[in-house]
Amino acid sequence: MSTMAAEGLKANKFLIRALTYLMFMMFAMTTDSVGVIIPAVIKTFHLSMTAASAFHYASMSGIALAAIFLGFIADLLGRKTTIVLGLALFAVSSYLFAAVHAYLWFVLLLGISGIAIGVFKAGALALIGDISQSTREHTSTMNMVEGFFGVGSIIGPAIVARLLLADFSWKWLYVIAGTLCAILLLTATMVRYPRTMKPSSEPIDLRRTLHLLKNPFALGFSLVLFLYVIVECAVYVWLPTYLLEHKASSAFMAAYVVAIFFILRAAGRFLGAWVITRWQWATVVMVFSGAVLACFLGGILGGTDAAVYLLALSGLFMSVLYPTLNSKGISCFPKSEHGAVAGVLLFFTCGGAALGPFAMGAVSDAFGDLRYGFALATACAALLFAALLYNWVAKPTNAVLQRSDMTEYSVSE
Repeated sequence: MSTMAAEGLKANKFLIRALTYLMFMMFAMTTDSVGVIIPAVIKTFHLSMTAASAFHYASMSGIALAAIFLGFIADLLGRKTTIVLGLALFAVSSYLFAAVHAYLWFVLLLGISGIAIGVFKAGALALIGDISQSTREHTSTMNMVEGFFGVGSIIGPAIVARLLLADFSWKWLYVIAGTLCAILLLTATMVRYPRTMKPSSEPIDLRRTLHLLKNPFALGFSLVLFLYVIVECAVYVWLPTYLLEHKASSAFMAAYVVAIFFILRAAGRFLGAWVITRWQWATVVMVFSGAVLACFLGGILGGTDAAVYLLALSGLFMSVLYPTLNSKGISCFPKSEHGAVAGVLLFFTCGGAALGPFAMGAVSDAFGDLRYGFALATACAALLFAALLYNWVAKPTNAVLQRSDMTEYSVSE
């Protein structure tokens, strides 16, 4: 390969990585802003907590449905086509927020934007495998990608807070995100993507995706991600509302707790991209999940003043859990199936993101206090730790990940 060709390949790989990072940052600006949007929605439309949680589970349900029913198109049509289709739909649905004013229309648009995210995210998750040279690099890259997602989680709520202070509607956040998405869409059409070989012996369709649900690795990682997302969503979806009901002595922490949570989560993910290359991944996720459980238990037992600090701190310990578990789940399969398996994992991820906040809202409405909702989240944190403790002791994935390094990647761990 000539020097010019090598430099062109390196520049194209850099553009692919940058595009992937910015896609995750862009959609996080909307999905992770619901915690600061929900109090305004409750006030405007006079909603219960259960009804208001639709602002979160509508988009999460859309992502989940697209992931399980359309995730395979990343393997069938290719990563580029899938990403372009998803970005186009997201841009259109985001701009439509400026034109509607009714609660049900907002929920409908959130569902459509969720479908768009599910499509392009499945393509992007599969693409990460294409540009990685080992399962360890795959995990490191996934942590970096989710770090940029964390940056979007900080930017989005900050924009909403600024809009509300200036007496503008929160819905202009979606117009801003739609504009960024349009720029990414234009870039995606011009970038050359690596070619992924398709298996010739098996049709690429929904049946193959559903067959993955019988695989113990796909199902095991899916259930662990389901539990993790319930725990994570508890903080950024319901903690602002909880602190409105139960005043903490620190006004500063009460005002900025979600922002601090997102900052710690983002910083931890960038750090995790380095940590995961130097320590055994099963040990890292087991220890960090235990720390998350300790934060939730301390928040429940110590009252509001403890919760406001400990739940913010939990963001640092959550940071590496999702990208590492997601990466290892995908890496258990051939690259030609990465779109489908990414869809399966994303389905359970968004299932947890949709059902968790809904269940917390319903339990809190039933007992008249959000403390009961956070008790439910704490129970999920305990189950998550138990599962990752088992993974650390039994090491059920070691053989399959070693085989993936030899057969799917050019460099072994």
